[in-house]
Amino acid sequence: MAKQDTNTKTAYGPRLKTDYYERIRPELRRKLELKNLHQVPKLEKIVVNAGLGRTKDDKKVFETAANTLAKISGQNPKVTTARISVASFKLRTGQEIGLMSTLRGDRMYEFLDRLINLVMPRLRDFRGAPLKAFDRSGNYSIGFREQSIFPELSFEETSPPHGLQATLVFESAGPEHSRALLEEFGFKFEKSAQAEAEEES
Repeated sequence: MAKQDTNTKTAYGPRLKTDYYERIRPELRRKLELKNLHQVPKLEKIVVNAGLGRTKDDKKVFETAANTLAKISGQNPKVTTARISVASFKLRTGQEIGLMSTLRGDRMYEFLDRLINLVMPRLRDFRGAPLKAFDRSGNYSIGFREQSIFPELSFEETSPPHGLQATLVFESAGPEHSRALLEEFGFKFEKSAQAEAEEES
């Protein structure tokens, strides 16, 4: 009978994904007083996009943005096009206007980990992400003025600068549940004036 290999390595899993299933999910079920685990808020996907606006016709900016999304998401971005024509913006139906990457599974958790622990702390005068960025469904969007705060990019890859946005899409009962999950992940939100006053008193 062949000996069982005791040196077999366990399958790799992103840190936040493991933490979610082993600690966060049961903890949130208790805190939010939910009947079962299926009601616990869950991160479904992260959509990273770069809308190029007035620079949409600049080939250099477009190439730089494509490189940015590929480097920070780990996959080739999809080109987004205009759905309607708008004469005042010199926009034609089908014209390329931006790029986007949709992250799920392991890549989603890895991106969120880097966003929380590497990118956001590099923001100048960062005191927490805005609480008003939740929509009614509980999804959260955060924008960045330029790509230089992402450590995956070299100095040469940050010129010309361009903005981008990350939208975190949740399966949750609403903003409060999504916020509770993000805080468990280590996401820092700005404090309200009332909270700051209470801390100072």
